[in-house]
Amino acid sequence: MLEIILTCAVFGSTLLTVLLLLLPSRYPLSIPNDKREDLTEQHGKDKGNLSGRVQILVLGDIGRSPRMQYHAISIAKHGGEVTVIGYQESGLHPDLASNPLVSIKAISVPPRPLQTSSRLLFPLLAPLKVLWQVWSLWLILGYRTKPARWLLVQNPPSIPTLAVAQLICCLRKTQLIIDWHNFGYSILALKLGSSHPLVKVSAWYESTLSHAATAHFTVTNAMARVLRQDYQVKSPILPLHDRPAAYFQPLRPEQRLSFLRRLPLTAPYVDELDKGRMRLLVSSTSWTQDEDFLLLLDALVRYSDLATSSHPHLPELLVIITGKGPQKNYYLSQIAELDSTDKLEMVTIETAWLSTEDYASLLGAADLGVSLHLSSSGVDLPMKVVDMFGAGLPVVGWSQYEAWPELVKEGVNGRGFRSREELVTVLVELFGDDGGDLQALKEGALREGGRRWDVEWDSVAGRLLGLC
Repeated sequence: MLEIILTCAVFGSTLLTVLLLLLPSRYPLSIPNDKREDLTEQHGKDKGNLSGRVQILVLGDIGRSPRMQYHAISIAKHGGEVTVIGYQESGLHPDLASNPLVSIKAISVPPRPLQTSSRLLFPLLAPLKVLWQVWSLWLILGYRTKPARWLLVQNPPSIPTLAVAQLICCLRKTQLIIDWHNFGYSILALKLGSSHPLVKVSAWYESTLSHAATAHFTVTNAMARVLRQDYQVKSPILPLHDRPAAYFQPLRPEQRLSFLRRLPLTAPYVDELDKGRMRLLVSSTSWTQDEDFLLLLDALVRYSDLATSSHPHLPELLVIITGKGPQKNYYLSQIAELDSTDKLEMVTIETAWLSTEDYASLLGAADLGVSLHLSSSGVDLPMKVVDMFGAGLPVVGWSQYEAWPELVKEGVNGRGFRSREELVTVLVELFGDDGGDLQALKEGALREGGRRWDVEWDSVAGRLLGLC
């Protein structure tokens, strides 16, 4: 009996030792002077920034997460070492890809059978997908990256990101920051319905794990209020509003004409666009359920009908929709059907996925931006509008949610609508007069776009991270 007990004790002790040895390494609370000197010589930066190693986690495509890319660029600009972790499915911002202080760690994409948009299959396949993501995140956060002082996590998605991030931060002595773009449960509710048990579990999970973070960034003041009042979060909550990056700029007339001639989508219409007989509308989308493009298509059909009947003075419209996403093919089929039945006689719709530089130039060349973001939570804001303002582009957008007035001032830098009829009215008013109303909105957009990302980031995130 004694031999059995001793054998079990030895086995248990050995197993515990192995487990302890296999735990992820921890972030050193202090860096030895000799190491600091080596790092300072290597990077040529102030010693105080060397302890500012940051990991940025995006459980999504890094290339389609501009805000998280901007975080990384800002950290590196101040001498911080940053590792960006996420899916690498599209091109990165050039300042990110070329920076020696930035490294990219790609997460393995779940197998295609686990990626379903079916509401019926989702409850069956979602747990398997989550298990795949948990294992992938555990490996890359715990073993394939160096321990960091800070882990900045994009939310949503919250499952399983927040749970894995919290565990890793505990084991590696890393401080967790959640960057709240929206609430994950509200997006899940678009697919399953607000009363679905998984949505209720997701809401509880998100609320509970929010208390584990050292600090929080939010994209709006309204979102900060929800965290403070509804979630009862006690750690610092810092609104960090999206602001346009420096490369979003208005174009001079000669720059605009040159770009329109160069871009294949606009080249056939340069003369009409230059003379004002055609107007250029731009919308950016991820082709998901939180944007209703049928509303835009219905409005364009009505606009075309008016332009060919009671309002012959209305110009033709060239509408360019940029982005990638799951519902793109569905909307392309809808557009093709409208074209085939001549319901868009005065409207031409093109879709594209553009480089960062061409997208910025397109915004600078356009006459009006369109946002169809519905806001599943009511307290988030579409970053596309910020980019449009940076290029001096006024915006019309869906406005029936709480946070909209934080960004768009009605009649100053944009116009809001709450139905197809209201959108048609706005388009007719802006394009049916002498251009004075549209020019006034453009001037307001230029003023709003004057405060840039660098200034906003330095005063909020830079101070928290100890880099500014």
